[in-house]
Amino acid sequence: MKVKVPKTLLTEHVALLERVIPTRSSNPLFTYLGLALTPDALVLFGTNGEVDLEVRLELPTEGEGRFLVPAQPFFQLVKSLPGDQVELDFGAELSLSSGSFSTRLSLAPDEGYPELFFPSLEGPAEPYPLQTLLPVEELLKALSHVRYAASNEEYRAIFRGVQLEFSEGGLRSVASDGYRLALYRLAKPQPFAKKVVVPARSVDEMVRVLKGMGEGEVALALGPGVLGLATGKGQLRMAVRLMEGEFPDYERVIPKEFPLKAAFDVEAFREALRRVSVLSDRQNHRVDLLFEEGRVLLSAEGDYGKGQEEVPVRLEGLPLAVAYNARYLLEALSPLSGQAVLLLSGPTSPSLVRPGEAAEGYQAVVVPLRV
Repeated sequence: MKVKVPKTLLTEHVALLERVIPTRSSNPLFTYLGLALTPDALVLFGTNGEVDLEVRLELPTEGEGRFLVPAQPFFQLVKSLPGDQVELDFGAELSLSSGSFSTRLSLAPDEGYPELFFPSLEGPAEPYPLQTLLPVEELLKALSHVRYAASNEEYRAIFRGVQLEFSEGGLRSVASDGYRLALYRLAKPQPFAKKVVVPARSVDEMVRVLKGMGEGEVALALGPGVLGLATGKGQLRMAVRLMEGEFPDYERVIPKEFPLKAAFDVEAFREALRRVSVLSDRQNHRVDLLFEEGRVLLSAEGDYGKGQEEVPVRLEGLPLAVAYNARYLLEALSPLSGQAVLLLSGPTSPSLVRPGEAAEGYQAVVVPLRV
């Protein structure tokens, strides 16, 4: 049983699995890479118990079989092989050769390896009764635009994930750590109504996979406690375990009335905020913003000194002074380009960040620091 693979193709797909398969695990089989030969493909698969991933390389093969190889030595060898082609020959051991290099790696029996269940592109099926098709670019935005707001603290429980809300009104993604809130809405009606929470670490893996896919659509499927993703002709399939529960009512923290609206160029404002924040207090990263006619004055003071910078803005409303954690405000602005709008509901009540183009589905809530 053997197959020949272009090194660049194998390296590209191995890189996807390298982040998923752990170097150590309480289940030693999780540290193995799965290799399967079918009549027309080499399939690579792996899991860490939270994320399952499978990639399919359509190639002529000889024979059929399913094998487990120690992942880390395999990954390291593949990246450093000297030839343009890689030959894999399966027997009692895996014979791997490329150019002037050859080696043999021990194989493990796949008894006890968890069965990986992936969604099908052919439509809803067990164990994924709910399925929808989404543009790759839009799903990528829905995840990457809000991921920064998820909590990293263990005690935050459900807020350590990103909530996906499917409904007739579209798909909404939400993340919050209690100090800020990020939302993205895709106005594409969904065929079912459901709320699920994906662990933030699993969102990172989904984003990494989606970034390498280019244009097209991705099948997103839901089953009991699991979210599945399938692309292309089934060339890449993923399954992630979901968190139990859902977010409490977050709508109540989104302000509805704004006595001051400030519109500005995102890049100029962001760079000024980044410079001034270098001098901010190291505990709360406080930067004060004074909005006056035609400008905002940013200022900060900390152990290293104090500094300020003025940025032109277009204001609607009365002058207002407010202070933010600079890191939180920078992250709220990070998905935006071109023009942005900061809507202020008061000096200590939540503010809203939106793109200048109202049609875009992103918005973020940032709570000011108390004076």
